[in-house]
Amino acid sequence: MRFILNLLWFVLGGFLIFIEYVAVGLLLCLTLVGIPWGLACFRLAGLGAWPFGREVVSDPSGGVLGGGMRLLANVIWLVVAGIWICLTHLGLAISLAVTIIGLPFAFQHFKFALVALAPFGQRVVVRP
Repeated sequence: MRFILNLLWFVLGGFLIFIEYVAVGLLLCLTLVGIPWGLACFRLAGLGAWPFGREVVSDPSGGVLGGGMRLLANVIWLVVAGIWICLTHLGLAISLAVTIIGLPFAFQHFKFALVALAPFGQRVVVRP
């Protein structure tokens, strides 16, 4: 069932989300300052391509950034891009939630909206 949902997601717009996040990630990685945000975009791109069967969990190790830097990176992300990305995913989720068939896709967009607010300190894991 996950495969079918992921395939439908990818064909009906998931590839656009994937391409957007990869393109922005590549642009951010062109500068040394933007590399942490570019890597966050790549994580979101992977989730955007195949969201079903994946879950976003808190990463206590913090990954590349430590506690204070992670907070600063999330604040910068939130102000510059996070709010707008979150609003986009919320708009898509609400429009998809109108139909019963669109509910699974709406839930995925709600998941994206939460991750878009603060991507640092979170990681994507595959559910068994």
